[in-house]
Amino acid sequence: MSEMIAMCGLDCAACPVYRATQKNDDEKRAKVAELWSKMFGRPFTIDEINCDGCLSGSDTLFGHCKSCVVRLCGMEKGHDTCAACADYSCAKLDGLLSFIPNPAARQNLEARRKG
Repeated sequence: MSEMIAMCGLDCAACPVYRATQKNDDEKRAKVAELWSKMFGRPFTIDEINCDGCLSGSDTLFGHCKSCVVRLCGMEKGHDTCAACADYSCAKLDGLLSFIPNPAARQNLEARRKG
């Protein structure tokens, strides 16, 4: 699977919401909605499980991604990821990454900073 790194370092191509959308698979959407409803303590419907990736330019974005302050900040500054930012690692990014249960996001950003 190829990478599609979001502003915050998450790999959109590995995201189950993105995968379900790209395959147009309602069964996968239902499974993700059920899992994430339990995981995040709020109900998700299959209609919410749609995303083309936060940097795709598409209007089809998963709930939080539409208004994500990290994504919007990076786009405003013209960056591909937060790794390119002179303010790395800022409070906005650190706050988001403390909530996301995926250490690979930070690792992806650190790798880009080194590369």
